[in-house]
Amino acid sequence: MSVLDNFESWKGFLANKLDQAKQQGMSEDTIQNVAHEVGDYLAQSVDAKNNEEAVLRELWNAASEQEQQAIANTMVKLVQNKGK
Repeated sequence: MSVLDNFESWKGFLANKLDQAKQQGMSEDTIQNVAHEVGDYLAQSVDAKNNEEAVLRELWNAASEQEQQAIANTMVKLVQNKGK
């Protein structure tokens, strides 16, 4: 089973990777830029595996570059706040 098959698994995976990045000393700006790159890659290259991913893809594809960055930043915040 892929982490992309279930949205909760995906968020958990992202939260884990975010924690690892912070422990390695990655800056918030770098994290946000990487999140944007990942979002762009997923929207262009990976089929949505669930309804949440399908909505995110539609939002991403409809958004301007600035709006895409806001979506990426919001996903970072979402997983940062996981469990809080």
